[in-house]
Amino acid sequence: MNKIRFYENVHILFWLVKDLSWVMLWKPLGLLMIIPTVTFAAWFCIKSFFHSEFFVYLATLFWILANALWMILEFYQKEEYKYISALLFGFGLIAVSYYTIIKLRKIKTYR
Repeated sequence: MNKIRFYENVHILFWLVKDLSWVMLWKPLGLLMIIPTVTFAAWFCIKSFFHSEFFVYLATLFWILANALWMILEFYQKEEYKYISALLFGFGLIAVSYYTIIKLRKIKTYR
């Protein structure tokens, strides 16, 4: 899991370029940056599948998918569909909440 840290930092670079493109209305670059950002997030999920951090990576994947969809909807003036983004954000919230509950139970068990 330690080797992932470098790739997480590269992932953040792509994510920031995507979001900067969104705020600057650079549609082609913003749309292009969805690919590596989502790919890295999915790869982190695969690599961490048997670890408790999987749920944090899953929440991040949902967050990025929601964020990317929201960006696309704004780019193409289809904001009436942004409730789908809210649904994806909700899935991310569920995933990270589950992770938090698991960790809190472990802490309570070790006391």
